[in-house]
Amino acid sequence: MTASQLHITGDEQADALLASDPNALLIGMVLDQQVTMEKAFSGPAVIAERMGGHLDVPAIAAADPDEFAALCSRPPAVHRFPGSMAGRVQGVCRVLVESYAGDAANLWADVPNGALLRNRIGKLPGFGVQKAAIFLALLGKQYGVQPDGWREAAGGYGEDGSRLSVADVVDDESLAQVRAAKKAAKAAAKAVTVKA
Repeated sequence: MTASQLHITGDEQADALLASDPNALLIGMVLDQQVTMEKAFSGPAVIAERMGGHLDVPAIAAADPDEFAALCSRPPAVHRFPGSMAGRVQGVCRVLVESYAGDAANLWADVPNGALLRNRIGKLPGFGVQKAAIFLALLGKQYGVQPDGWREAAGGYGEDGSRLSVADVVDDESLAQVRAAKKAAKAAAKAVTVKA
């Protein structure tokens, strides 16, 4: 399954790649850390363009780590931390090649329920509980991947009408609402830390 269209990056070509290529969507989620959502999810299109126009998961998995890090570091860099994130992308691509025939769609192709899918996602390099729940919500809300119990397995991120994560970004208005929610969550966490 794929999405008919996504509106995450503000770049039509990058969004079209995310909508049509499950590997691109997963790699975008890998990169979604310490940069804006738009920057993170634009990364797969940048990598694809630098690899000759195609996001080749087996080639990424097999690439020399220094050469792939250099590809990700070339201006404009794919990520704020291009070297370490290049390693994470390669790690996820290796798992895809070794366990899922090089295709992220195989992560969810035969999964009977949301909890199992969340756990599968959570075992990928760089994915913890929260990131796995967000990606599960993104798959369910925008990619049509909805195994039994997916909303419950995604927690608050799976709730209909929530504005908590990239899973909820469908236009500029929802992007602004997600940003506001993230800002409020950071402020609340900071207030708790200061009190402690």
